[in-house]
Amino acid sequence: MNKTNTSSIKEILLRDLSNLEKEIAGYANEEEIWLVRGEIKNSAGNLALHICGNLQHFIGAIVGQDGYIRKREEEFAKKNVTVSEILTEIRTTKAAIEKALDKLTDDKLEERYPLEVFGKPMTFSYFLIHLSGHLMYHLGQINYHRRLLAS
Repeated sequence: MNKTNTSSIKEILLRDLSNLEKEIAGYANEEEIWLVRGEIKNSAGNLALHICGNLQHFIGAIVGQDGYIRKREEEFAKKNVTVSEILTEIRTTKAAIEKALDKLTDDKLEERYPLEVFGKPMTFSYFLIHLSGHLMYHLGQINYHRRLLAS
């Protein structure tokens, strides 16, 4: 098992995006992915779109320079996108991550990421770990949302 740090990060991101595909496909009723109640303001559908937009922007566009243009407001404003369309967006995100991270060497991981997202410099490694945590956080929210509706 001679993995690089970059390949490990890529593997984790792709694993969790595959889990996101399963979660979205696991809703018994397509309309349920758009349900919100009380203090819960973001639907599973919007969270899935947000995850995809976030990763396509910060990895696909910034690291891979693939030309992706993020429309963050739409990630939360769109409603009633079909499950099929969301699954296609997840697959597009996976492809963008693979292409971008295949170009990123382990040496580059400790170089400065080109954007100061948090108002201070950070390395590629730091930010990719953050993006993985962000994905996992929202994946957990979606899982809980789906299971709560199933009960």
